[in-house]
Amino acid sequence: MATSSPASGTGGQGVARPAFRHRHLLGISQLNQYEIVDLLDRAEAMIPISRQERKILPTLSGKTQINLFFENSTRTQSSFEIAGKRLGAQVTNMSVKTSSVAKGETLIDTAATLNAMRPDVIIVRHGASGAVELLSQKVGCSVINAGDGAHEHPTQALLDALTMRQHKGRLAGLTVAICGDIANSRVARSNLLLLGAMQARTRVVAPRTLLPRGIEMLATEVFTDMRQGLEGADVVMMLRLQHERANGRMIPSVREYYHFYGLDEEKLSFAKPDAIVMHPGPMNRGVEIDPAIADGPRSVITEQVEMGVAVRMAVLDTLLADREAQP
Repeated sequence: MATSSPASGTGGQGVARPAFRHRHLLGISQLNQYEIVDLLDRAEAMIPISRQERKILPTLSGKTQINLFFENSTRTQSSFEIAGKRLGAQVTNMSVKTSSVAKGETLIDTAATLNAMRPDVIIVRHGASGAVELLSQKVGCSVINAGDGAHEHPTQALLDALTMRQHKGRLAGLTVAICGDIANSRVARSNLLLLGAMQARTRVVAPRTLLPRGIEMLATEVFTDMRQGLEGADVVMMLRLQHERANGRMIPSVREYYHFYGLDEEKLSFAKPDAIVMHPGPMNRGVEIDPAIADGPRSVITEQVEMGVAVRMAVLDTLLADREAQP
């Protein structure tokens, strides 16, 4: 049977892979090429389940999943909730605003409390980089990072990669331009790590004030001119301005930002004719992206949401059911 190389990102069902060696999923940085492709293959197999009439695969029946979100989220939290329920898990969403955390309880105390409830997996989003890893050291169950500060958001990068693979058939050799607030984006960091591991050509495009120090170590190319950065791109990924992380000191004005860095038809024309447009959400229409582009034929933004459920099903299944089956 012919097989593909792991870096191609096209799957490799004929390649014998070792069992998944991680108890947690804290970041893309912990994964190698084979593990990335394995998770993408598993996620691809989950897509038909979400599209069938009865969307249940009871592989996690009897398992308990806690979603612990210290930051507001719509897509990620609901996606993890749906993923867990479609696998048969018992899912609890912990409201931090009404919990003991709001009364001054520390993260470590919260971890100890939750650990005493014997969950099988905790999904954590936190505003501080490294907080999820700290919590993982204090509990006896698996922990999945749903975004920590400006550090990482591994399942977002995996769902983005799956979306690219669905449309382009591969990851290796693709030219992917990530545009916008790079400095404050955990999505950008996780995508750059994943795409770099899979031998894609990565570009970041942003004003200098939104480019973090040392970005050249992660991206293949760095641009401050949108048109140059999009030249010949296969994938254009737009990021929102994260005002909550930068205290409003990022750009002179929204109007000026849109003029130079907002994705419209004219700027998109510099990418390849079959380039796809992505956005992790939430979108600021008329700020980083023209509504006509967001809703246009080259946009795959809603497909990213669908792939998010499949990826999170695959991650949950891999960490819980797969590890339980190991001798």
